[in-house]
Amino acid sequence: MFDSKYEWRTSEADPEKAGLLAQELSVSPLVGSLLAARGINSAEEAALFLNGSLDALHDPFLLLGMKEAVPRIQKAVETGEHILIYGDYDADGVSSTSLMIHFMRYLGASYDIYIPHRSNEGYGLHNHALDWAHQQGVSLIITVDTGISAVEQIAYANSLGMDVIVTDHHEPPEVLPDAYALINPKQPNCPYPFKGLAGVGVAYKLTQAMLGQPPVEWTEIVAIGTIADLMPLSGENRILVSRGLEQMRSSAFPGIRALMEVGGITMRNVTSTNVAFGMAPRINASGRLDHAGSAVALLTTEDEDEALRLSHGLDELNKERQQVVDDIVQEATSQLLAKTDGSRVPDVIVLAGEGWNVGVVGIVASKILERYYRPVIILGIDPDTGMCKGSARSIPGLDIYEALTSCKSLMDHYGGHPSAAGMSLHRDQLDAFEQALNEYAAGVLTESDFIPVAASDGEWRLSDVPLSVIDEMEMLSPFGMANPVPKFIFRNCRLLETRKMGRDSKHLKLLVQQDGIRLEVVAFGKGELAEVLMEGAELDLLGEMSVNEWNGSRRPQLMLQDLKLTQPQVFDLRGSKDPWQEIDRVSQLIGSHFRLGPTQVAAVLEREILDPAKIRLNESTLWVYDKNAGILAYHPNEERSGQDDVTTLFMLNAPETTEQLDAVLFSFPKLSNVFLLHQVHKRERLSVPDRDQFKKLYILLSRIAAEPVQEETALSRLSQQASCSIRMVTKMMDVFEELSFIDRQEGLIRFIPKPPKRDLASSRHFLALGNLAEMEQHLLYASTPQVTSWFIARMQGAS
Repeated sequence: MFDSKYEWRTSEADPEKAGLLAQELSVSPLVGSLLAARGINSAEEAALFLNGSLDALHDPFLLLGMKEAVPRIQKAVETGEHILIYGDYDADGVSSTSLMIHFMRYLGASYDIYIPHRSNEGYGLHNHALDWAHQQGVSLIITVDTGISAVEQIAYANSLGMDVIVTDHHEPPEVLPDAYALINPKQPNCPYPFKGLAGVGVAYKLTQAMLGQPPVEWTEIVAIGTIADLMPLSGENRILVSRGLEQMRSSAFPGIRALMEVGGITMRNVTSTNVAFGMAPRINASGRLDHAGSAVALLTTEDEDEALRLSHGLDELNKERQQVVDDIVQEATSQLLAKTDGSRVPDVIVLAGEGWNVGVVGIVASKILERYYRPVIILGIDPDTGMCKGSARSIPGLDIYEALTSCKSLMDHYGGHPSAAGMSLHRDQLDAFEQALNEYAAGVLTESDFIPVAASDGEWRLSDVPLSVIDEMEMLSPFGMANPVPKFIFRNCRLLETRKMGRDSKHLKLLVQQDGIRLEVVAFGKGELAEVLMEGAELDLLGEMSVNEWNGSRRPQLMLQDLKLTQPQVFDLRGSKDPWQEIDRVSQLIGSHFRLGPTQVAAVLEREILDPAKIRLNESTLWVYDKNAGILAYHPNEERSGQDDVTTLFMLNAPETTEQLDAVLFSFPKLSNVFLLHQVHKRERLSVPDRDQFKKLYILLSRIAAEPVQEETALSRLSQQASCSIRMVTKMMDVFEELSFIDRQEGLIRFIPKPPKRDLASSRHFLALGNLAEMEQHLLYASTPQVTSWFIARMQGAS
């Protein structure tokens, strides 16, 4: 029994509303529930959600600042002013800049672009760039996806005689810049109804205000930036992305066609997932490792050959980026382990390193967060200047922008969203920065915030999601932020088959059954789970339904996100050459895929191997079996505390009696997983002698022990004459002594000629002998299925 890695939370839809929507729209109850859970209250709202057109977009002049911006740009175009488009280096910034280039070309304007270098310059407006623009004769600057925090820089631009129109979507600071026009739906007093636009979305609204109906193919670029920047795919974003993906299936842009080709994306089937994981990383790679200009060139070129050359260049950069990320993740993880030295991981993880490429620190932060589920800040340090540039990624319980604001005096610059942010500061401030963030987090976060959460769309049966319903769910696409791919919980599924698949057996394929319906389950990156999934086990599953198409056949399948094992498990690792290595490996496996804390793990071992255990299991509870005293004791306090939390047990030594085994099981009332790691065939095989064997031994004993005889001598002679092991004869002597057939004193045995009549079955030692033989048969000699079922039965008896 293993708990899921994530806490599963269900979006509860109003059953009445869901049923009404299903009826009015003629869709399945499941799709009706999905629509209701997404806030759809009527058939009219559903029609807008499912089929919204560009005509449903809001009036762009509702954006505060638009009425000032449009005539200023018109004047600049009419009078031939030189305009600078000032962008950003991420995929949203690249998309925004590219859209504005197409816009400037459409207007026939005189223009130039500037995108700062991520590593050499960093985010935002820079005075040296403004000096360059002034020298080029620029009189109007239009920022895209940046500028809302550039108070000093825009004041400097004003002093040079250049007007600045800011289009941005980031969180506004308390003090806004004195720009000619500020266009940001999040700024105070802006009446615009939809606040979730990406930077490229705000730029598109500017083109809409200028042109009325911008060329529809521009929505392709809007879709890329919106998806890449993880903006909510609801409201206007849903309309723009839906239309953009539709256009992309016969794209007008050579660069987008080339990008799909190098990413192995089929144009006719392009989805938001393809954009997020196939196109956006390659666009981002340019700004992370080189300069974002090459990505802008790709999205704006009209030459097929140049598009192919640029797309292959971005593909190579992306492969290099992946390796750089892997290297920094390894260094950062090692730094964290050294920093904590076995103590609790801090509420906010702050790690910094010289030479860490600041272009990828955001990705590294995401990977560290995924492993530890803590807010993470990763910074690259310039060894010459001591300046640190970093990125933050946060969990839902902590608004990282607010957290940074609480210690803004320690930073030179910062900005971002509740879940992601960027900052720069000097390395001398790192310790104070980390301390301040953790002090802030201590007042905000609770223990429950550190349990990762997976949202689901309810508990369903396999019979609820046939192929027809899976196909029907596609009407809810495009999927992304605020409209995720539907995830379902299926409980009490019986595992029929398990196998690894893919290169290096990294992936997992299961066959499960529920109510007679079978379903294939695919779990990427979870191949090692095959070791702890036994056929016949009961599982709860969380995942996304999809269609497996092969050779013209279409079958439902579940893409697994998380799972629970709902029954006790026993894993047969008896006879392992290196039990400690097995414990290390299994512990890492369990911790990677299930929710399991150190206090939930224990080990049973003999006192003789206690010292190495202290070193190898320093995070686990050590229950020591003392075969002399016949007790279990807790190390190091010799107190039985903490056993109520234990769910997983490593048994390195088998107890010598059933009483000792039961003592183990009763000590851990929540025990549900046992790993058997003891050695086998160390003892002589024990079988319970029948009455004839006892009678034969009794007769032999009467002959050699009529007079007191040394027990050691008697045991040796009886073993030879009865063809029994000394161990077996010793156990039988215990029975005889209990029944008053013999007398044992000071190492001597004396036969009692006329003992009282007593039934053999009344002997406690006789019954214990049977239990011991049964235990040894299973723990030492039985097959894996036999020992598993026997041990589970004893565990259930103990509970």
